[in-house]
Amino acid sequence: MQNLIHNRTIAGQNLAEALPSYLSQENVIVLALPRGGVPVAFEIAEKLHAPLDLLLIRKLGTPGYSELAMGAIASGGIRVLNKRIMSSYGVRQAEVDAVEIKERLELDRRSELYRGQRPYPKLGHKIVILVDDGLATGATMHAAIDAVKQLNPQKIIVAIPVAPLDSIKSLQQMVDEVICPLQPRQLSSIGQWYADFSQVSDSTVIDLLNQAWSNEH
Repeated sequence: MQNLIHNRTIAGQNLAEALPSYLSQENVIVLALPRGGVPVAFEIAEKLHAPLDLLLIRKLGTPGYSELAMGAIASGGIRVLNKRIMSSYGVRQAEVDAVEIKERLELDRRSELYRGQRPYPKLGHKIVILVDDGLATGATMHAAIDAVKQLNPQKIIVAIPVAPLDSIKSLQQMVDEVICPLQPRQLSSIGQWYADFSQVSDSTVIDLLNQAWSNEH
C-alpha cells in the first residue's frame, strides 16, 4: 500500500504544489465541496493567492430509488437533470419538483449556515478549481462539474488527494485537468488512505471560510 496522506491540510498543501501555473492568476477561483473538501481547498487557495468559496451539492434521488440520482442541485440556483434516468423510471416533472423543494431547503440551510448572505461568485470565464478530500464513485464531483459547466467557466480543474483509476479516467473526459497524487486501482473508502480522517465540523468549515474571506483584498 502506498504511503498514507497525513491529513487534509497536508493534502491541500501537496495539491497546491502541483498547481504552480495558477499562482496569483486573477481569474482563478477555488471551490470546495463541503465539508471534507474545505480544509483541502483552504490550503490550495492560500498557496495560489486565489479566492475560496463553496459549491454545495444535493443529489435528487429518483422516487422509489432514492440512492439513484436523477439529477442534482447546487449553490446559486443550479439544477442538473438526467433525462435518461427520468425517462427510464417514468419520473414526472411534478415528482422532480417535489424532490427538489425538499433538497433545496437543506441546501439553503447549509448555505445560510456556511455563507450567510455572501453573494455567490460569478464563474463565467473563470478558471475553476474544484476540490474534495477524495473520491470513491465520483458521483458528487460529477454533479459538481455539470453544475459549474452551466455557468460558462473558462476552464475546470479537479484537484483531489486520492481517487481510484476508473474515477480519474471518467473525470478526465469531463474537465480540462485532473490533479490527483494517489490513484489506487481500488478504493473502498477514502478514509483508508488518510492517517487522520477525522470528521470536519460545521464550525471548522465556517472558521476556515471566514479566515479566507477576511484575507481578501
